[in-house]
Amino acid sequence: MGADAAPPLRQRFAGTAVATRYELTLPDLGMEQGPITVGLWLVEPGTWVAEGDPVLEILAGPAVIDLPSPGDGLLIERLADEEEPIEVGQLLAVIEAEDE
Repeated sequence: MGADAAPPLRQRFAGTAVATRYELTLPDLGMEQGPITVGLWLVEPGTWVAEGDPVLEILAGPAVIDLPSPGDGLLIERLADEEEPIEVGQLLAVIEAEDE
């Protein structure tokens, strides 16, 4: 898990299945930055991603930056559209993995 990644949240669903939920948020890029927008989603909902796999590109001035998955799991929700302005700390995607 990356240094900026939040620890996974654990949720209990119907029955005994337990899932780990990872939240992909926009980290503080640590540089003087103007508007930041979602560039391109690299993964569709329902797709399995491994920790560190690029999930989306963000545009910060002239820079194009890949945001990696904070954990292994299924991308279940994208919470921002392409070309949408975003802010540091904003929740962008939810990734979930069923624990055994």
